[in-house]
Amino acid sequence: MSARISFLAVGHASSALLAISFTLCVIFDLIFPEQAMFKAWRDFLPGFDWLSWLSWPSFFLGLLESYGYGWYAALIWVPIYNFVAARSGTK
Repeated sequence: MSARISFLAVGHASSALLAISFTLCVIFDLIFPEQAMFKAWRDFLPGFDWLSWLSWPSFFLGLLESYGYGWYAALIWVPIYNFVAARSGTK
């Protein structure tokens, strides 16, 4: 059994997690606008704009950026994990 993990599997799983979380947060913000997180999203998602109401292009941009952050995390985490697993002799 190999200790290496799949870059593609982790990339897609991390990206799906963040995209689903973003979508659920948008739904939450539309239902409970007084608890909205859009101020934090302006810092984390360049180009995302809530204004007074969310637009479809802004939503899809935030979704795409969230998906991209998942791949960024996989790009950093998977090689580090595989390197450490190989060096520790895990089989």
